[in-house]
Amino acid sequence: MNKQDMSRASEQDVFVVADNIYSPLGKTTAENFQNLKNNVSGVQLHNDDSLSPTPLFASIFSKDTQFITCGNGYTKFEQLLIASLSDVLILSGIDPEDKKTVLIISTTKGNISLLETETNSSELQNRVALTTSAKLVAKHFGFSNRPVIISNACISGIMSIITGMRLLRSARYETAVIVGADVISRFIVSGFQSFQALSVQACKPFDKDRNGLNLGEGAAAIVLSTNKKFKKNIKVKGGSVSNDANHISGPSRTGKELGHAIEQALRDANLIAGDVGFISAHGTATVYNDEMEANAIGLTGLQSVPLNSLKGYYGHTLGAAGLIESVISIHSLKENWIIPTLGFDKTGVTTPVNVCTSPMHIDTTNFLKTASGFGGCNAAVVFGK
Repeated sequence: MNKQDMSRASEQDVFVVADNIYSPLGKTTAENFQNLKNNVSGVQLHNDDSLSPTPLFASIFSKDTQFITCGNGYTKFEQLLIASLSDVLILSGIDPEDKKTVLIISTTKGNISLLETETNSSELQNRVALTTSAKLVAKHFGFSNRPVIISNACISGIMSIITGMRLLRSARYETAVIVGADVISRFIVSGFQSFQALSVQACKPFDKDRNGLNLGEGAAAIVLSTNKKFKKNIKVKGGSVSNDANHISGPSRTGKELGHAIEQALRDANLIAGDVGFISAHGTATVYNDEMEANAIGLTGLQSVPLNSLKGYYGHTLGAAGLIESVISIHSLKENWIIPTLGFDKTGVTTPVNVCTSPMHIDTTNFLKTASGFGGCNAAVVFGK
């Protein structure tokens, strides 16, 4: 046994205790998973001038959605975080006041939409700050420890899981409560429109006719623990983060850097490529992301492994994406059932990958979740039985 193997052997296992997804497809993970199995998508055509001057394909909540009963003082973003956390804390039975419990919050934009409706001032700047939202949410539930904020573009959700895993392995905490959310606003829509990154139709991940992504909003929460009473649960086995240092928005063309994150995640989990049963890809349906991701998958010897993208159901939920897609894949692993890639028809990437096009039963032990984002950030995490 080498030094790395000895070090890994001494680390504590990290178990998934409970989870929640709160999206236009449902308020619980069970509702979301059932809708996916029924091939129901949240992505619809919207004509809403408050979001876009042109029609927009997106997965967004109806305007009359009530997230929590006592929402006064909380923004839509914060209400989403609270709604998802409320369910997962009930399911897990975790005590937020326990000193061995840490809260981790993932988002890319937070309350950025307030810049559209409020006059710029020091008060507004404080209200928009992610630290303000984190403190409000932590106080709502009575978390004793200072919350950790993860905001690293579109890998934020995966990075929050990896951060939680590492904090638990270090034995600083016994439980990590992780939640992520983002809401769609005109500010966000116009930003993606300026990059010409939005599709004028329902998105088509990895397809030859893909031409952009659909945006989505939602939240997800997951509780991780090193407590051995959860030893029969799914584990977070390993994870890694890398960066292309390529471009402010465009990903690396080679995929080597995401490939490096995948290799490191597998090494961290003491696994090899042959141990991966399926891949939950980032799969945004933009021309360059899917090409890069396919290259990375090919470089790591995973091109024949069944793969799906859930963006056709949820759109791109930004800071919640990695969490939502991880939770769905955890339940896919439990049920040995892979959700197909909605919108995919014919391969449109240079390095062919095994895109799942219909519901697939599979008997496997591990899956890989990948993500990439603006600034060249990449992340990969491995879950397993």
